[in-house]
Amino acid sequence: MARLTIGRSEGYGGASAHLHRARSDKALRTIGDVAQFVTSKNAGPFLLTLDVVFPDEATYRTFKSLRPLDRHVIAGLYGIPETDVLKIIEFDPAYAVKITMRRSLGSGALGETDVYGAQQHVPLMLHEIDWPEGR
Repeated sequence: MARLTIGRSEGYGGASAHLHRARSDKALRTIGDVAQFVTSKNAGPFLLTLDVVFPDEATYRTFKSLRPLDRHVIAGLYGIPETDVLKIIEFDPAYAVKITMRRSLGSGALGETDVYGAQQHVPLMLHEIDWPEGR
């Protein structure tokens, strides 16, 4: 049986939901819960970059070993074709993962709602992954 608890996220600083599984060595956590921060920004007028930065090497290495992100996952989170997810780069020196994808509309185009791409990190931040208990 699972139970839902609502609390403050240490990684992001906002409210978040945690789904804990009874009698398991893993719990669902959002990426925002385990990361130090998750951001997004333009990488030119037609590309968007998402950055996930972890607070320490151990957390980063755990995340990398789980392999929770691939083109299929990112495409599903953002409702885009997998071919629009251009790169997923693990950057060990910064304990970070960088994702580059095509924007559905160019920055500043008619109907586009986030000129700077600064609010596009939320689906990634709220994405739940299995996370080892006690980490």
